[in-house]
Amino acid sequence: MSESSTSAAKAQAQAFPDGTTDYTPLRAANKFDPNKVHIADTPMTWSNWYKHVNWLNTTFIIFIPIIGFISAYWVPLHLYTAIFAVVYYFNTGLGITAGYHRLWSHTSYKATTLLKIYLAACGAGAVEGSIRWWSRGHRAHHRYTDTVKDPYSVRKGLLYSHLGWMVFKQNPKRAGRTDITDLNEDPVVVWQHRNYLKTVISMALIFPTIVCGLGWGDWVGGFVYAGILRICFVQQATFCVNSLAHWLGDQPFDDRNSPRDHVITALVTLGEGYHNFHHEFPSDYRNAIEWYQYDPTKWSICLWKWLGLAYDLKQFRSNEIEKGRVQQMQKKLDQKRSTLDWGIPLEQLPVISWDDFVDDSKNGKALVAVAGVIHDVTDFIKDHPGGKALISSAIGKDATAIFNGGVYDHSNAAHNLLSTMRVGVLRGGCEVEIWKRAQFENKDVTYMNDSAGQRIVRAGSQVTKMTQAVASADAA
Repeated sequence: MSESSTSAAKAQAQAFPDGTTDYTPLRAANKFDPNKVHIADTPMTWSNWYKHVNWLNTTFIIFIPIIGFISAYWVPLHLYTAIFAVVYYFNTGLGITAGYHRLWSHTSYKATTLLKIYLAACGAGAVEGSIRWWSRGHRAHHRYTDTVKDPYSVRKGLLYSHLGWMVFKQNPKRAGRTDITDLNEDPVVVWQHRNYLKTVISMALIFPTIVCGLGWGDWVGGFVYAGILRICFVQQATFCVNSLAHWLGDQPFDDRNSPRDHVITALVTLGEGYHNFHHEFPSDYRNAIEWYQYDPTKWSICLWKWLGLAYDLKQFRSNEIEKGRVQQMQKKLDQKRSTLDWGIPLEQLPVISWDDFVDDSKNGKALVAVAGVIHDVTDFIKDHPGGKALISSAIGKDATAIFNGGVYDHSNAAHNLLSTMRVGVLRGGCEVEIWKRAQFENKDVTYMNDSAGQRIVRAGSQVTKMTQAVASADAA
């Protein structure tokens, strides 16, 4: 394909009306000039590094937590404040996992207005951006996972996916396009977005301070522990979904991209750690599908459904989930199969006449024919479990019947071992000769191979395995 045709194809693909649009800020202060060179597209130097830093984000996720940790040295932690901080931690965490993530980003269930207000308020208390901004970025993350258009791609580094993408300014034009029409039509989402800073200050700092202050007189402790430090722990837990969940664990459903399942990540993120499942089935309101897996977010959504606050909970069909699991298991088996020695493929063996086979056997080679395949058992005679005499008596002979029950019906392991000793095929004695002739005549004759290119040999179906004992050539 010529360069001009390639450029035309790219232009056509970019112009395809897929229903997505570039992100458009609602707050006037955040509007940018698309024609101006963005700071993220310029090299970082000692003289301009501060221009690359997103100081608002850095203040919220780095500077304020540092102030909290320093203050904790002088501010004592009271029991009631500690209990409330943990309780509020779970509530603001659910604001992100059950609200920002599963409700608004993936619409995996529907919520009443009352539940939406609760989740929007708690989500603001986590200080991770507005619903609209957070969900838009997360949809881009799913659509462009591990690519340059992924806002927090782990391919750019574990630290980048955890913090770097927020600490440094990002060019909005680089992020993948998504559809957030539904979010723009949700009054709770729009209100929270337009009043985000007010909501954050109220729910993240003022609310916990007032609760601890009016409740048991711990105003400063409420501000430091239930406010600042709780924010830090909630943020770091959520950031682990972007980093740790793409780095640690197993991939039981698909391994083409980085998402992984791990119980440690699930414990840290209120159940969001079964990330391989989530990326394969993002519309499912669950992350953990087994009863023993830790997913308090799922349990909370189920509780809200029972209370009449949530409805239309989506579950991917179990048949499709099992398809993905089985396909990945098969892929892993294929990868393991490719590392094993299955012997020289039949089609690569030379075709040898019976007379040449007998002559070679008389001239010092310990050759045995089984089901038309010639095997060199020279190095195995001394290790033969049945003794040297039995295997020596079959040298230069057709031992098909002997090997398949005439003397002993050999195990599957014996057939597998025998396959590693192949050295040739008898003329007129095996399917491989027919296969070669068909290939020469351009006929469509093929063997079934796995995804790694290895021919699949099921247990008990080796070419040397006969369903019934047959008479050997010497038996006559």
